[in-house]
Amino acid sequence: MGTKVKDYYDVNYGYFLSEKISNVYENFDEEHFISLLKPELETLSFNNRQILLAESLKSTIQLNYDDTIYIFTKILGDEIEGSLGMFTQGWWLWPLSKYVELYGYNNFEVSTTFSKELTKRFTGEYCMRPIIESFPQRSMDLLLEWSLDDNKRIRRCASECLRIRLPWAKKMYIALEWFDTYKQILTNLKDDTDKTIQKSVANNLNDLYKESPELFEEIIDSWKDENVTKACTWIINYGSRTKRKVNLLS
Repeated sequence: MGTKVKDYYDVNYGYFLSEKISNVYENFDEEHFISLLKPELETLSFNNRQILLAESLKSTIQLNYDDTIYIFTKILGDEIEGSLGMFTQGWWLWPLSKYVELYGYNNFEVSTTFSKELTKRFTGEYCMRPIIESFPQRSMDLLLEWSLDDNKRIRRCASECLRIRLPWAKKMYIALEWFDTYKQILTNLKDDTDKTIQKSVANNLNDLYKESPELFEEIIDSWKDENVTKACTWIINYGSRTKRKVNLLS
């Protein structure tokens, strides 16, 4: 049996993360950090491990939010080439994402700037969602910019963090509440040649159909013309999978 994802985040991982942070922040108390993890980390579920790691980082790094994020930025390392690798190369960054998710939702500039850098090495959709809910207008404007970014990982994040039913996250309805901007973000990405972006846009559509078939159809209808690209055709097809199941059952 293969190693479960949660089991990568064990006490040995705590030592690994401690070394990373200690290399850039000499006052990091590794002994205290590990003492917070040892009693129960390896008994917890995946999400609760991330929460404990983030809480333990907060307890150990006696700095304000901005300064803590500055430390995290210094350990991010090199960007990942291409659009894959977030879970094979950048997996160790998840507790940093959880830290922003838990403590950064009221600090738009610092949190979104870090999330943009994080998604170049890991993925940024989870830490972005509380920020989006706290600052919907500013966030949607920013994500509209991200959807046109040269970096494919940033373009993917512009789509992925808006999913209504993102796995491992609570439902978020910003797609319905700010539909016009949401539609434009997906439209900016509908012809993207990157497969991970195509899948993200398609998953957005599939989530949207489950909540509002009418809005789903509005987007699809606006994309259908004689010049529809191969990428857009694939997105529409994959994004319509729940619709096809419903039609088969009706």
